[in-house]
Amino acid sequence: MNNLKKWLGGSLLALGLLSQPVLADSKNTPIHFGDITWESGSFITEVLRILTEKGYGEATDTLPGSTVSLEAALAKNDIQVIGEEWAGRSPAWIKAEAEGKVSGLGDIVKNASEGWWVPEYVIKGDAEKGIKPLAPDLKSVDDLKRYKDVFRDPEDPSRGRFLNSPTGWTSEIVNSQKLKAYGLDKDFVNFRTGSSAALDAEVASLIRRGKPVLFYYWSPTPLIGRYKLIKLDEPAFDAEAWKTLSDANNPNPKGTRSLPAKLAIGVSTPFKTQYPKLVEFYEKVDFPIDLLNKTLADMSEKRTEPRQAAEAFLRDQPQIWHSWVTAEAAQKVDAALNAK
Repeated sequence: MNNLKKWLGGSLLALGLLSQPVLADSKNTPIHFGDITWESGSFITEVLRILTEKGYGEATDTLPGSTVSLEAALAKNDIQVIGEEWAGRSPAWIKAEAEGKVSGLGDIVKNASEGWWVPEYVIKGDAEKGIKPLAPDLKSVDDLKRYKDVFRDPEDPSRGRFLNSPTGWTSEIVNSQKLKAYGLDKDFVNFRTGSSAALDAEVASLIRRGKPVLFYYWSPTPLIGRYKLIKLDEPAFDAEAWKTLSDANNPNPKGTRSLPAKLAIGVSTPFKTQYPKLVEFYEKVDFPIDLLNKTLADMSEKRTEPRQAAEAFLRDQPQIWHSWVTAEAAQKVDAALNAK
């Protein structure tokens, strides 16, 4: 049934057939959240859904899609909320925001970041594990030109391998353009994993075996807190260069580190108009990044479903989220959680 729901939801999003407006006075009409696939996005989505349902009495559900398709659906009000939106990154978001179709609410995870990473032992070695430094002078993306053999692709040994984001993510486009901008596209295979879980599994497997790996990643995530990693230096941020990276069709991309992260809750304009109490709540959401990384690591290691992890977080951390919602909503949520 879940697979059928995902197939139907994805098909309807692709065909643009979920364009019925949400009615503020209809308790039977659920608020559609984007079904985000990465850990922090899934967890944050479930926290928001529980507080929305139990605190404010609004029904919710989720509809699947890639980052690009979910942003397009939000602009059409096919979905109403994206729980973790890296606001201002994709051309689709920028266009929709300029046209007044979407808004990013709050600053929900401060000090979030993304970039290209390698395990610390690749540069410094690990005496306890008998690993010698393989790339002792590796500091920046530009240095990778000298170290393609360290990250040798098993299917194309003449080149290195770069583990990119899954296809369909905005970051996959940016990273593909960065490979060109840094002159690495001929020396490195642009390897896309099928999902964030596949990317996690590949990186974790190589690190556990002490193998070299070059990969894109971001924080907040459990993986960043679990291993000793080094983020490679990139040129200082340049807004004009960034435009060439976020445009998959630009033939001459320019190198720059990624746009400084601002994680927000993406909402459609009809939602913002129809649900002022929820907007007020969403604008106050603020997850401390260290606590969030620890929570995500526990969720990953124990293989806890995002909904269960969200319920545990809300039970254990009332001092965090009580300030986001009204006193009445907080009481209702606490009562619902304690009744389980």
